[in-house]
Amino acid sequence: MEDKKKALIIVDVQKAFDDKKWGERNNQNAEENISNILQFCREKGWLVIHIQHTSDNPNSVFHPKNEGFAIKEIVEPIDKEVIINKKVNSSFIGTNLEELLKANEVTTVVITGLTTPHCVSTTTRMSGNLGFDTYLISDATAAFGMKDQNDIYYDAATIHNISLATLHEEFATILTTDKLLNDFF
Repeated sequence: MEDKKKALIIVDVQKAFDDKKWGERNNQNAEENISNILQFCREKGWLVIHIQHTSDNPNSVFHPKNEGFAIKEIVEPIDKEVIINKKVNSSFIGTNLEELLKANEVTTVVITGLTTPHCVSTTTRMSGNLGFDTYLISDATAAFGMKDQNDIYYDAATIHNISLATLHEEFATILTTDKLLNDFF
């Protein structure tokens, strides 16, 4: 495959996720892995797209006037890398992401970011449904623990692993950072 036909999508790696309100998180090395993937993709000349969640609510950690809106320095965009703002879980809804990928003749997308069961999962599902050859990097995303409708708590690792399981071979191929960087492309 030609490298110009590939894109890296980094979903919501923003300071907002450092807020204590989210609770316990798995995969503390996710941002470091994303940074390593980002360097790899820059060297290969892939299209790099940063997704940034935004909220109209001034009290939200994702409001543009709040510190949490900022993309974390470890994956900060450079040069002409694309930044797309979104207001919902899917990076494709209400944005030009699909058009941008098609205009650049991208057929393969690699997805990383935060958080696994929310924006990463939704973006991955839509990418697969739209016909892109989609890869989700399991250790370049993370989840937070959460309670279900019956007030039962599920730890972050369980949420993360089940989210990946629901995507694997249905919407995307799940790879590790090591597999992506050393064996796959």
